[in-house]
Amino acid sequence: MRISSDGSQVPTRETALKFPASTSGIRRTKLGLRKYWLTGTMIAALVLVGIGALAWSFSEKHTIQYVTAPVARGTVARTVTATGTVNPVLTIIVGTYVSGVIQGIYCDYNTHVRTGQVCAKIDPRPYQATLDQYSGQLLRDQAILDKDRVDLLRYQQLAGNNAIARQQAEDQVYVVKQDEATVKLDQALVDGAKLNLNYTDIVSPVNGTVVSRNVTGGQTVAASFQTPTLFLIATDLTKMEVDMNVSESDIGGIKLNNKALFTVDAFPKHTFEGTVSQIRQSPQTVQNVVTYDVVVSVDNSDLALMPGMTAASRVMIDQRNDVIRVPNQALRYKPSNNARAESGQSQVWILRNEQPVSVPVVVGLEDDSFTEIVSGDVKPDEQVITAEQVTTGGKTVIPRLRF
Repeated sequence: MRISSDGSQVPTRETALKFPASTSGIRRTKLGLRKYWLTGTMIAALVLVGIGALAWSFSEKHTIQYVTAPVARGTVARTVTATGTVNPVLTIIVGTYVSGVIQGIYCDYNTHVRTGQVCAKIDPRPYQATLDQYSGQLLRDQAILDKDRVDLLRYQQLAGNNAIARQQAEDQVYVVKQDEATVKLDQALVDGAKLNLNYTDIVSPVNGTVVSRNVTGGQTVAASFQTPTLFLIATDLTKMEVDMNVSESDIGGIKLNNKALFTVDAFPKHTFEGTVSQIRQSPQTVQNVVTYDVVVSVDNSDLALMPGMTAASRVMIDQRNDVIRVPNQALRYKPSNNARAESGQSQVWILRNEQPVSVPVVVGLEDDSFTEIVSGDVKPDEQVITAEQVTTGGKTVIPRLRF
C-alpha cells in the first residue's frame, strides 16, 4: 500500500498480487446475478404469453352443436348372419348300370323331363346278343326237360307192369330234376340279360328339370365300382333351399321355423324370405373352425333363384314389433361436461328446451342399429342426443363423440 497526494491509500502491485482471490469473488458474484436476471426475465415472458393465449381463447365464441335422432316406434330384430348356397330341394343323380358307348343323347340342359323319359341310349347290340344266347340255351334245355318228363311217365308205367326194373324209373326222376334246375338257371340268365338290355336306356326316374349333363354322344361310359354321373335332375325348381354354414357360437340361438332373409348377387335389391327347416347335427370343421349346416326353405315360384347362387343370409332369432327404440349411439353418448350415469343404470340424453337432460332407462332387445326402451321417460318424436361437436368461428374444432 502507498499514500496518495490526497491522503488516500492506493494498493500497490505487490498488494494486488497478494490478494487475488477477493477480486475474483467479486467478478463471480456479478455473473451469477446477471444469470438469475435473465432466467427471471424469460419466465416472466412465458407467463405473459400464456396469459395472452388464454385470454384470446376465452375471447373466441365456442358453440356446442348436438347431433340428434328422433325417438320412434318400430321393430328391433336380433339376427345371425351367415353365407350359404342355393340348391334344389331334391337333386337326382342319373348314372348308368351298364358300360358301353353312348349312342344317342335326348336330354340337354334345362330340359323338362318326366318319369321314364329316355335321356340317353347306350349301344344295345352287345346286350342283345347276350340275351339271344341265353334265350337259345333256355329253349334247348326246356326241350330236353320236356323229353325227359315223357320218358319218366313211360318208365313209371313199365315199372308198374314189371316190364323194366324199378331202379330205371327212379333214375329217370333224378334226370328230370336236373333238367328242371338247368331250365331255371337258364331262365335267370335270360332275365338278367333282359335287365342289362333295358339298362341301355338311360331314363329319368322323376319329373323335373335337367340342371347338368356330363356326357356326350359317342362317349364310352364304364359302370365299375362307382356309377358315373350322366345327368343331374332337379325335381322341382319352384322350391329351393339355402344351405348355410353357421358358426358354433351362433348355432344355439337358431330354432326351427325361424324367419330368414337373404340376398343374392344377381338381385342385390331384392330380399328373399324363407324359414329354417333343418338344423343338422353333423359338424363341419375347416382349419379348426366348427360350423353347422342350417337349411332354409324358400319358395321360388318365379324361378328367380338358380342352383349354386351364393346367399348372404340373416336368420331372425328374436324380434320385437311396435316398440319404442333409440339408436345404439344414444346409449353410448356422454356430454362433454363428464356427467356420469347412475351406477349400473343405462341412460339417454334428451334435448329439451335446447338443453341435454339425462333420462334413466331400462333397455331390452338390441340389434345392429337400434335398442328397445322397455321403460323410462322417453316419448316418441323426442330428440335423443347421439353425439356433439364444438365449433369456433363457424368451424368445427373438436368432435365430441363419447363412447
